[in-house]
Amino acid sequence: MILGVVLAGGLSSRFGSDKALAEYQGRSLLVRAVDALSGWCEYVVIAGRAAGPAPCIPDWPRPGMGPLAGLAAGLHHALDEGYETVLTCGVDSLGLPENLPELLSPAPAYLATQPVIGHWKADAASIAEAILQSEGRHSMLAFATSAGARSVQGVAAPANINTPADLAAMERNDGI
Repeated sequence: MILGVVLAGGLSSRFGSDKALAEYQGRSLLVRAVDALSGWCEYVVIAGRAAGPAPCIPDWPRPGMGPLAGLAAGLHHALDEGYETVLTCGVDSLGLPENLPELLSPAPAYLATQPVIGHWKADAASIAEAILQSEGRHSMLAFATSAGARSVQGVAAPANINTPADLAAMERNDGI
């Protein structure tokens, strides 16, 4: 069983407002991310938000630690609920490949162009914990390396919306 986890705990500092609530073609980025993962996963949660269109879980061990804290929360939730793996994406990852689960299976694996888009073994929670409790980099790539994840190359990069200009460009180009 696969748990879907939308990583949505960022500060949106480059965006200037709550990026998760920004709309693209009439639907928020958060709703789009939840819907995308819902097509592949038995259950979807949102990490790093208090409210949303799916159940929300707090980042682990605390907010403000980046996407790895959202992944750690998702891995803990997966272990608690009996899920074997976790499929993740950022709240701003538009245009995920239709065959994403196949590309990222078997777990662990991630898209080289966006390491927040990955398929992780739930029992890697202890690896995420160790990294987040260390003085080193709390990056998704550090986690992926420690977890022995495979970097999936040659996949067109999904859109990554960091600024209002990025979102406007998507709209002008008829997006994804």
